[in-house]
Amino acid sequence: MSSIPWPFPKFGFRPRITDAASRRVRNWARKRQGTDPAVTTLRPGRVYILPTGVGLVFALMVFAMLLGSMNYNNNLSFVLTFMLGGLGFVAMHQCQRNLVGLELHFAGVDPVFAGQAAQFRVAITNHSKNARHGIRLYTDDAVSEIQDLEPGESKLFILAVMTDKRGRIRLDRFGIRTLFPFELFRSWAWLHMDLSGLVYPHPAEQAPPPPPTQSAQGHRQHDARGEEDFAGLRKFHDGDSPRHVAWKAYARSGQLLSKQFAGADTSSQWFDYEEIASDDIEQRLSILTSWIIAADRTREDYGLRIPGAEFPPSHGETHRRQCLEKLALFGLDEEHG
Repeated sequence: MSSIPWPFPKFGFRPRITDAASRRVRNWARKRQGTDPAVTTLRPGRVYILPTGVGLVFALMVFAMLLGSMNYNNNLSFVLTFMLGGLGFVAMHQCQRNLVGLELHFAGVDPVFAGQAAQFRVAITNHSKNARHGIRLYTDDAVSEIQDLEPGESKLFILAVMTDKRGRIRLDRFGIRTLFPFELFRSWAWLHMDLSGLVYPHPAEQAPPPPPTQSAQGHRQHDARGEEDFAGLRKFHDGDSPRHVAWKAYARSGQLLSKQFAGADTSSQWFDYEEIASDDIEQRLSILTSWIIAADRTREDYGLRIPGAEFPPSHGETHRRQCLEKLALFGLDEEHG
């Protein structure tokens, strides 16, 4: 069941809040704050604070001491009571100020395969002259490590969000919180940055053998293969081996060129969506994903044919990313958005 942040986690005072109530609170917070930019600084007006369970017990204890002091008219008891009460007010102020002024910056999320955790990275910078203690990011399903920030320091916080299907995974909202000092109060803020990451199809665990390779003469060389006769220079393309870059020519002209060699055999494969013997779209995509991963490990040239797109045989990180991204978004509305 969905829930909203609750200030009394340690004492079990967590009520069951309906999904409708949780949605109303979320919508109210988003309407009040709007969509946050990728770099956001926390203002005092958007930092919320409530007592924790420890704080409520502390307040009841101070109130009981006040009643006892008034009943016995004991000056030392009054002094201790007001000292503890003042300590509580100072803790409340410090807890709220512990978040105010922090700068949060979205630092990206790497693509993952379905079933893996997408790690959303958020950098938090403390521009003030005071240290900030006990800072943590959280969502409904994930929390980051608790870290301290020294004056002028910036640290990376990671929210690992599990995935279960391909496409885009969105992190519409996350929170930042602290219990410093004394854990008497809980201060937090919600952020709505509309963060998203890419989820590739899950590779098929028992994929059929890929289609047979095709040999060709005089194509691009692989890193692991020998080089034949030098055939000239061409413009550098993403995925070309650094070993084939003409560094001397680059030093003279400033243009990045790759060496070509003739007379060597290269092999390539075509991975065709329509040729996979399955009526299930997700299974086809999983098989194609498995083939691409296997070919990428051996640095074999491979091409991809899928309805609406075709990628000619190549290899390298850029080619792999383009093919897997196409598989991840295949058939989804956002592919054309």
